[in-house]
Amino acid sequence: MDVTTCLKSLLLAIQQYRDSRTAQHAAQLQKQVEKLSGLKCEQLLSSAQVLPSECVSGLVELAGNPSTSPTLTSSIISLLSQLACDDQSREILHSSYNLTSTLAAVIHCHSNTPGEALVLQCLQVLQKLTYNTRIFQSASCIHELITFLMTNIQSQNEDVVMSCLGLLANLCRDNISVQIYIKSLDNVKQFYRTLINFLAHNSLTVVVFTLSILASLSLNEKVGEKLFDAKNIHQTFQLVFNIIVNGDGTLTRKYSVDLLVDLLKNPKIADYLTRYPHFSACVSQVLGLLHSKDPDPAAKVLELLLAMCSVLGLRSLLCEVVFKPAGPKLRAAGRDGGRKAQCGLALVQWLSSPVEGGESCSLQVLQLLSELLEETLGAESIPDSTLSFVEMLLPTLLGLLKGLNLSQGDAHLRKHCLRISYVTSLLLILCTEDATRSLVSCQISAQLCLSQVEALLSCCHSSNPLSCLLPSSDDDLSQVCAEALLKTLELMSKLRQHVKDMETSFYRMLQDQRIVTPLSLALTSHHRDRVQTGLSLLFEATPLPDFPSFVLGESIAANNAYRQREAELSVKRVAVQEVPPLRTNTSTLDSSSVSSKSVHSLVEKIQTGLELQEQVKDSHVSEIIDVYEQKLGAYASKESRLQDLLEAKALALSQADRLLAQYRFQRAQAEARKLGGLLKDAERRREELKVELSGQVLEVERSRADMEELLQHNSRLQRDSEEHQALKGAYNALLNRFNETERLLKEVQAAHVSLTKQTDTLKKNHEALQLQQNKTASLLQEREEEIRSLNSDLQKKNGEISGLRAELRAEEEKVKEKEQERRDLEETVDVLRKELNKTEQARKDASIKASSLELQKSQLETKLKQKEDELNKHSAMIAMIHSLSSGKMKSDVNLSL
Repeated sequence: MDVTTCLKSLLLAIQQYRDSRTAQHAAQLQKQVEKLSGLKCEQLLSSAQVLPSECVSGLVELAGNPSTSPTLTSSIISLLSQLACDDQSREILHSSYNLTSTLAAVIHCHSNTPGEALVLQCLQVLQKLTYNTRIFQSASCIHELITFLMTNIQSQNEDVVMSCLGLLANLCRDNISVQIYIKSLDNVKQFYRTLINFLAHNSLTVVVFTLSILASLSLNEKVGEKLFDAKNIHQTFQLVFNIIVNGDGTLTRKYSVDLLVDLLKNPKIADYLTRYPHFSACVSQVLGLLHSKDPDPAAKVLELLLAMCSVLGLRSLLCEVVFKPAGPKLRAAGRDGGRKAQCGLALVQWLSSPVEGGESCSLQVLQLLSELLEETLGAESIPDSTLSFVEMLLPTLLGLLKGLNLSQGDAHLRKHCLRISYVTSLLLILCTEDATRSLVSCQISAQLCLSQVEALLSCCHSSNPLSCLLPSSDDDLSQVCAEALLKTLELMSKLRQHVKDMETSFYRMLQDQRIVTPLSLALTSHHRDRVQTGLSLLFEATPLPDFPSFVLGESIAANNAYRQREAELSVKRVAVQEVPPLRTNTSTLDSSSVSSKSVHSLVEKIQTGLELQEQVKDSHVSEIIDVYEQKLGAYASKESRLQDLLEAKALALSQADRLLAQYRFQRAQAEARKLGGLLKDAERRREELKVELSGQVLEVERSRADMEELLQHNSRLQRDSEEHQALKGAYNALLNRFNETERLLKEVQAAHVSLTKQTDTLKKNHEALQLQQNKTASLLQEREEEIRSLNSDLQKKNGEISGLRAELRAEEEKVKEKEQERRDLEETVDVLRKELNKTEQARKDASIKASSLELQKSQLETKLKQKEDELNKHSAMIAMIHSLSSGKMKSDVNLSL
C-alpha cells in the first residue's frame, strides 16, 4: 500500500472515530496508524500537501482529547515521533500543529501516575521536540508541565527523572521567561539542593542534564558563582571534555557540547578556560571525533569549536592545536613529505563531504577555518605549519567551487551557493597576506572563476519563478546567488594582478548586463559587508565604457520602491507570516454543475438561427459554426478552470472555518477545563474557609476569656513593672558599686602582684644574706679560736718571762755574790739575752696580731649590726605584705638568723 492510499484510509478512520467513538472505530483507527508507522514517510510533513496536514491535525486533536484511550494515544504519539525525524519536521509539529502543548496536556492529565508508559513516551517525544526550540512559558499547560517536572525531579523517581531532567534542560536553555518563572517559585531553593545532589549521580547523562539546568538558572547568581568558581570549574571542564570524548551516547555528547557552549558565554568562565592547563590536549581529543563518518556528532563538535573561536583568548590556542605539525608517521605518509596539520586533516575530510549529507558540517568547517586562519594570518609571522596546511587545503577548496548544476532543484542550488560563499570568503582571507596569496594564485585559474561567475549569473536569471530577484528575505535563492556571485567577483579583483587572464575576465564580467541585478541587491542590502562589496565592485566598474550604469540606477530605484511598499505593508506581512498553514480535515463538497447563462443563451441563439436558415444553404454558416465552436470550447475550458478555482476556494474556506471551529473548540475546552478546575478549587477553598470560620468563632470566644485574664494579668504586670523599675534602680546602684569595687580590686590585685614579686626578690636576697652571715659567723668562730690559742700562748710566754725575770733577779743578786760565776756565766747570759730578744720580738709580733684580730672583730661586729638592721627592715616589709594579703597583722616576726 502506498503512502497516499494509507493517508486517505487514515483520514477516513479519523473522521469515523471523531463522529462515533466506538471500540470498532478505535481499533480501525489504531490499525491505520500502525500501517502508516510501518511505511517510510520521513519527508511527509515538509511536502506541504493538504492530505498529510489533515491527517496530522486530526491525530494531534485526538491525542489531546482526554477521552481517547491511552493505547490509541500511545500509538498516535509514536507515529508523530516517527514523523519528527528532522529539524524542519519538528519545527512544523511544534509551531503549526501545537504538538508541544498537546503533549503537555496529556502529561498533566496523567500526572498522578508519572511512571506510566504513556507519560514516559510523552516526555521522550517532548524532549525530542523542544531541543533547540524556544518554548513560551505562557503557552497552554506549560506551567503545569514545569511543575510536574520539578515535582518528579525532587521526588527522585528513577523511572522518569532522566527524561524530566532532559526536558527541563531544554525548556530552561536560552529561555528567560521559563527561568524567571522557575526562580519565582517557593520551592526553588529546595530544587537547587536536589539538583546539586544529582551531581554525584552514577549516570553521566543525569549529571550533564543537571549541570545544564544549573547553568541556565543560576550561572549569574550566588549559587552558580559557588558552583562554577575557580576551585570547581576545572573539574567541570574535565568532566565535560571526558563526556564529549568518551560519552556513552550521542544524546549525552550533544548536551555536553551545549553545556560548554553556554558556559563560554560567561566571560569569567571563558577566562577560566583560557587558563585551563589541559585545554590543548582536550581539544586534540575532541578533534579526533571528526574522523568518524557520522555527521551528527561532527556537527556538535564543530559547533563547540566555533563557540570557542568567539573567545579571544582561545583562538590562538585553537590555531596551535589545529595547525600543529603531524607526527613522523604522517609526515612520511605524505606525498610531498612536508609537515601537515594532524588535527586539520579531519577538517579537510569533512570539506569534501557530499552536499546531500554532511553539508552543514562542511559549512561549519569552512566557517571554523575562516576564523582560525584569520587569527593566524593576523599574527606578526606566519608559521610554516600553517603554510603547509593552506597548501594542502587549497585543492579541496577549489574543488568545492565546481559542480553547480541548475537542473538539480532550488534546494541544491541554495546549498551550493552557500558553500561557494563560504569558500570564497575563506579564499579572500587567504588573499590578505602575501605568502598565502601566492599559494592561492598558483593553484587557481581565471577559467575556473569565469565559469563560476557564468554559472551563478545563469542561476540568478534562470527561467524559474525565483528569477524575479526582489529584495526579500536573506534566505531566498536570489540573495544567496547574488552574495556568492559578488564574493567571487571580489576574489577575482584581489587576484587580477597575480593570475593570468584574471584581469581581463574580471572586467568582462563587470560589463555584463546581467551583473546589474545582484549588484543592485548588494547596494540596497541592509548587510554592511554586502554594501561594501557592492561599492568596491561599483568603484571598479564605473570607469568601464560598457558598464550599464543607467540600468543599475533603474534597478536600485525599483528595489527601493519595493522596499518602501513592503515597509508600508509590514504589519500585514508579519501577521500573514505568523499564521500557520491550514492544517484541517478535508470536507467533501457537492460540486455545483450550474453553467454560465451567457453561454446557454449563446447556444440557444445559434440553434434558433440554424433552424431558421435550414432551407438557406449559406457557405459561411460552417465557418461561423466553427468559430462559435472554438469560442464555446474556450469558454468551457475557462469555465472548468473557474470551477476548479471555485472548488479550491470553497475547500480553503471550509478548511479555514474548520480551523477556526477547531481552535474555538480547543480554546473552549481549555477554558472549560480551567474554569472547572478553578470551580473545584473554589469549592474546596470555600469548605476549608467555612471550617476555618467556625474555628475562628470559637477562637474569638476563647480569645475574649483570655483577654479578661490578660487584662488582670496586665494589671499585675504593671505592679510588677513598677517593682521591677525600683529593683532596677537599686540594681544599677549596686552594679555601679560593684564596678567600682571590681576596679579597686583589680588595682589591689595589681599591687599585690607587684609586691609579691618584690617579696620573692627580698626572700632571695634574705637567703643570700643569711648564707653570707653563716659563712661570716663560721669565719668569726675560727678567728676567735685562733685568738684564744694565741692568748694562751701569750700567757704562757708571759709566765715564762716573769719566771725568767725572777730568775734574772736571783741571778743578779747572785752576781754580786758570785761575780766570778757571772763572768763565767757571761757568755751564757749573752746567749740568754739573745734568746730573750727573740722571745720579746715574738711577743711583739703576737701582740700585733692580737691587735689586728681585735680590729677585724670590731669591723665584723659593725657589719653584723648593719645586716641585722637590714634584716629587721626586710622583716617589717614582709610582715606588712602579709598583713595586706591576709588582712591580719602578725603580732611578732621571727628575726632570728
